[in-house]
Amino acid sequence: MKLLVVNPNTTASMTAKIAAAAGAAAAPDTQIVAATSAMGPASIEGYYDEAFAVPGLIAAIREGEGAGAEAAIIACFDDTGLDAARAAVAIPVVGICEAALVTAGQLAKRIAVVTTLERSVVPLEEIVARYGYAARVRVSACDVEVLALEDEGSDARAKLEAEIERALGRGADAIVLGCAGMADLAAALSERFGAPVVDGVAAAVKQAEALVLLGLKTSKRGAYATPRSKPYSGVLSAFAPPA
Repeated sequence: MKLLVVNPNTTASMTAKIAAAAGAAAAPDTQIVAATSAMGPASIEGYYDEAFAVPGLIAAIREGEGAGAEAAIIACFDDTGLDAARAAVAIPVVGICEAALVTAGQLAKRIAVVTTLERSVVPLEEIVARYGYAARVRVSACDVEVLALEDEGSDARAKLEAEIERALGRGADAIVLGCAGMADLAAALSERFGAPVVDGVAAAVKQAEALVLLGLKTSKRGAYATPRSKPYSGVLSAFAPPA
C-alpha cells in the first residue's frame, strides 16, 4: 500500500527524520511517501502557528490522494488540521497524537505526554481531553524548541530525558513523545527507562495500514461530509471546495 506522511511545517530536515521513523515502522510492502508543507511556519509551537499550517497541510494531502495515496498521516502532535483534512479527502487520515494515545492506552493506565515548550501544554491538554484520555494523561514540557531537536549540538535530548525521568517519578507507566521531531528517539528511550515510550509517527503508520487493509475510508456523512461548494476569497481562493 501507499501511505502519505505529511509534515505540516516547512522544515525539510524534520520531514526526513519523520520519513525514516515511518519507514522503520511500516510493513515491507508499504510505500511511505513523505511530504513537507509548501507554506506555513518552520515549526508549530502553539495555536498561532497551527492556524497558519493548515492550508499547506490540506494542499499536500489533496495532492497525495490524487497521486494514489491510500491513507494519510499528519505528523504533528497537535493533530494540526486533522478534522479539516478528513473532510477534504475520502482516504483515512490519521493524526499522530490520537494514534499515540490509543497505542499507549493499550499498554498502561497512567500516561505522560512529554512535549517541547510550555506553551504547547494547554493545547495538548485540550486535545487529550477531546480524545477522552484526560483522566489518564498528564502533559508536561521539557523546555526545548522544536527546531532544537534538529540540532545535534543542542541539549535537547538531555532535557527530554530529564523530563521523562520526572514524569516516571510522578507515577507514569508509559511515555508518549509529544512532538514528531522526537520520532527517532523512541526505541532508545524505551530501553533506557525500562518503560514503553510511544512515538506517534510509528503508531500512526500501523493504524493507517490497518485501516487500509480493512478497506475502510472516512465517512462522508455528518461531520466529515465533503465541504459544500462556495467561493473563497483572496489568497485562499485555491482552497474553495469544488462543485
